[in-house]
Amino acid sequence: MVAALELYLDTDATRRIRVLWDLLESDGVPSLRSLLAQRHRPHVSLAVAPRLDPHRVAEALAETVVAAPLRLEFQHAGQFVGRVLWLGLAPTPELLAHHAEVHDRLARAGVEVVEHYRPGRWVPHCTLSMRVPNPLMGAAVRRCLEVLPLTATVVGAAVADHARDISHPLP
Repeated sequence: MVAALELYLDTDATRRIRVLWDLLESDGVPSLRSLLAQRHRPHVSLAVAPRLDPHRVAEALAETVVAAPLRLEFQHAGQFVGRVLWLGLAPTPELLAHHAEVHDRLARAGVEVVEHYRPGRWVPHCTLSMRVPNPLMGAAVRRCLEVLPLTATVVGAAVADHARDISHPLP
């Protein structure tokens, strides 16, 4: 199981990604739409850990606006080992500085996160599918390219652990 500090997107970007999820599903690619009883919503994870205590994270970030109204530009599609498909963000100085500030505050509070989400290693992205069948990966990437570029604004944030039915909003 995994918990994340998620940034949520404006209505139009959310709608466009949900349409992409539906298109991927119609192509035989299971998307986040169908995982965990449809509890996922399009997001960008700033931090991930096996478990996150929402109250401890909120306390660590009390003086930070986690849902800063950042302008995000999805410009490419990619895949991680393990058949994970995603839309990638342009790593703007504002996004990277916000990410670094959040991680600095979490580290000072002793909140542990997985290594590949830490500054300098993080690949900013919105996961679309966590289990693309290998023969469908090329077509799935091409399907993603049909919606790019996609501009979004951050409108919310939460500590989420969908397997444990936790969604704790953050400012």
